[in-house]
Amino acid sequence: MKARSLFRAHKDYDLDEDFAGQRLLGAATKAGNKKLTSAQCKALDREETVALTAQIAEYQSMLYAQRKKKVLLVLQGMDTSGKDGTVKSMFANINPMGIRAVAFKGPTDIELAHDYLWRVHQHVPVKGEIAIFNRSHYEDVLITRVQDMIDKPECQRRYGHIRDFERMLSDTGTVILKIFLHISKEEQRERLQERLDDPDRQWKFDPNDIAQRKKWDAYQRAYQTAIRETDADHAPWYVVPSNSKTQRNLAVATLLLETLQGMKLAYPPPDAKLSSFKVE
Repeated sequence: MKARSLFRAHKDYDLDEDFAGQRLLGAATKAGNKKLTSAQCKALDREETVALTAQIAEYQSMLYAQRKKKVLLVLQGMDTSGKDGTVKSMFANINPMGIRAVAFKGPTDIELAHDYLWRVHQHVPVKGEIAIFNRSHYEDVLITRVQDMIDKPECQRRYGHIRDFERMLSDTGTVILKIFLHISKEEQRERLQERLDDPDRQWKFDPNDIAQRKKWDAYQRAYQTAIRETDADHAPWYVVPSNSKTQRNLAVATLLLETLQGMKLAYPPPDAKLSSFKVE
């Protein structure tokens, strides 16, 4: 089964806590590898991910050379779900000329003075580019809703805005894939504790993460609703089990590669006049 079918979330999708820990790709799923240790499975998954990213790099080169289409990869997830780690794993060895990662933090005063999609629209990919959103316009129907910054009618209006925004991007040549990195509440607890216990990683700890963790169930409901309201064939949502970091990276790499393969990318045809030209 293709990863795009395996991980696709549809309009009636229910977020399942147990799904966060599943291993649906890689070494652990192969019958001949049932006796491998967890460490061995992770090592094989890393090798496979590296091989996939090499293929992604080739397709990205075609995309950049062709300069006709664009790709927008949206990464959403709870704190510690691994958005930064996914970006690092996926694109460390890809030509940076055609890749751009954008991390959306809290809006600035200037951004707040505009409509909420203004700051997002500035960062959508240009022709020939893959743009990765680390968080995105979905924060404006997630944290804003959970924190009661907007009411339900306004949230529904924003779903409509987002659907129209993504339709416009699709109609003008942007291929969209949106991925929710799904971790369990227990996995988040362990990752937060690891940050606290490691002096070299304490800088990554934000006390606000603890406050937001207390609203775990509300965030899960908000994500589930957002996925249901905005999933579309031209802007599909995928839910990737992310308790395992190597499984997460493998799944995202597979989804992106399948997407690129479906775009019928190719290098521009050679120019006959240039083929006979001699440089003196």
